[in-house]
Amino acid sequence: MLAGSAAAAVPCASPSFSHFIVVDQFGYTPAMQKIAVIRSPVTGYDAAKAFSPGPVYQVVDATTCAVVYEAAPRVWNGGAVDPTSGDKAWLFDFSAVTAPGRYLVRDRARGETTGAFEIGGNPYRQVLVQAMRFFYYQRAGEAKIAPYADPRWSDKPDHLGPRQDTEARHLMKKDDPSSARDLHGGWWDAGDYNRYTNWHSDYILSLLTTYTENPGIFTDDFNIPESGNGIPDIIDEVKFGLDFMIRLQSPDGSALAIVGSGFGGAPPSSATSPTYYGGPSTSATYSAAASFAYGAKILARFPAYATYAADLKLRAKKAWDWAEAHPDVTFFNKDKAYGDQTLGGGEQEVTPEGRALRAMTAAIYLFDLTGEKIYEDRVVALAKASPLIAKSWFGPSDAPWLQPLLYYAGLKSARANMAGEIKRHYAAVFSSDAVYGAESAWRNPYLAYLPTYYWGSTKEISRQGYFFLYPKELGIGDVPAGADTLAAHYLHYLHGVNPMAKVYLSNMGDYGAENSVDSFFHAWFFKNTPWSSVKSSKFGPPPGYLVGGPNPSYNWTSGCPAISPACGKAPPSPPFGQPPQKSYADFNDGYPIASWEVTEPSVGYQVEYIRLLAHFAAEPAGKSQ
Repeated sequence: MLAGSAAAAVPCASPSFSHFIVVDQFGYTPAMQKIAVIRSPVTGYDAAKAFSPGPVYQVVDATTCAVVYEAAPRVWNGGAVDPTSGDKAWLFDFSAVTAPGRYLVRDRARGETTGAFEIGGNPYRQVLVQAMRFFYYQRAGEAKIAPYADPRWSDKPDHLGPRQDTEARHLMKKDDPSSARDLHGGWWDAGDYNRYTNWHSDYILSLLTTYTENPGIFTDDFNIPESGNGIPDIIDEVKFGLDFMIRLQSPDGSALAIVGSGFGGAPPSSATSPTYYGGPSTSATYSAAASFAYGAKILARFPAYATYAADLKLRAKKAWDWAEAHPDVTFFNKDKAYGDQTLGGGEQEVTPEGRALRAMTAAIYLFDLTGEKIYEDRVVALAKASPLIAKSWFGPSDAPWLQPLLYYAGLKSARANMAGEIKRHYAAVFSSDAVYGAESAWRNPYLAYLPTYYWGSTKEISRQGYFFLYPKELGIGDVPAGADTLAAHYLHYLHGVNPMAKVYLSNMGDYGAENSVDSFFHAWFFKNTPWSSVKSSKFGPPPGYLVGGPNPSYNWTSGCPAISPACGKAPPSPPFGQPPQKSYADFNDGYPIASWEVTEPSVGYQVEYIRLLAHFAAEPAGKSQ
């Protein structure tokens, strides 16, 4: 019930926020469904800390201490233990509270409280800004200097010394100076200093899509070097990424597959390892064609980038022509045939099916850009052969390929029969339980159901949340009912509504989070450096990095403990040996503890999160353009 009495029996808030009552630590918009989850651990590292909630929960004005709402929490699933978290749970719905302000949730009998959070029109503005500034701190070869970089994370340009990014050599021609190429720029892909063309293109496409879906929220004042030039900073960041893609393209149109600069160096400017690149590949070149084409389409909207966009168009067509003429060129950067001469961390090459999907993506954006029939013919042929058309279900892993397919279906120039088939199939599949329809979200007490948690689960949470928003793009209705509400719960999960009571973004204490990521695996912010921990190092890492999140497959390196005294006697627990959602800890140990399986960030995680976040952010008052 709504209330208006002053709270006199207990203090306004506990001395520290409760790990038993979890909310979105940043807040909610007035129209959002607002549910606090009360948790009692049963299994996992915190099983000894059982909690019994009181009969009444309150929403308290954090400024006046007035109780504005109170009600009884309701038990989740008849008091069952959720196997993915190891918790029993109760849900306290305070959606009736809509007045702007700062609030906290309190257990009236127990005195446990959450930290203060905002209800207002734009509670995620600064979260969005910090999440986007991640890209500036991940820029390769770029000085991080005032006023754009906080003094704690200032640094000189990195990897620009002899044999580094401006003089990168071919992996198989390390002693051949004639193979040197200027390949500086782009974003470090994750916690190391490598860059992968296929994935880099995916990030550009995702940022462009996010901008086109929510252009009003992306202003020109995110405090990056290009801020104030009259162009949204997200577009300037995309251009930074495209500049790197241009350097990867050879005169014949092909694109190099990978640029590797290793791991070591804190700060990055101290890194001395040489830079190598891999040869061209069909998949990388299709990827380049896609990002050039979509980039040309969107950047042409800005007169300052008109010439640049025209060049991108030519590059996209040239890349397409090369890939079509060379359909089976591969480059496996982890290929055993190279012996010890491997490059990068993950394997970036794709299967033949993956090449077809990348070709389809490139053809879609080239058709939209040029209107030429040759590209649409390939779209139709590749789409019909794609497993996406025949699938009886969709999962988060389908998102990178489903997005361009739905984009094509929404084009006025698309062939009506093909577009109609895509829409009908998607609507039919989406309305089934196969994509975790409305009732399925409630299978998990934290309201962000995933059937499986694995390495990079935060990316899958973001993708799954956005799945519920796709029908609006297609104009096929809000399927299932309350799609925005379902999607928002996945955002809330990342913001603290989880069994760890953890905001999975780094160092967000200055922006409203009581318990955000303290440390994570990254060459710059590595263990025992001045940047390793918010709580215990001199500087800590910067705000806004999304980490990989709970990973129940985590284990120390194979061969431990015999291979190294650094192993210790047993894998760290958590994350090891925990229920899936509790398979997480803030740590940044390297080999052999392998914290990268849990806490390493990735541009791939970041772009998926930003796309979901952007849907719930609002245009700032008096925006700068």
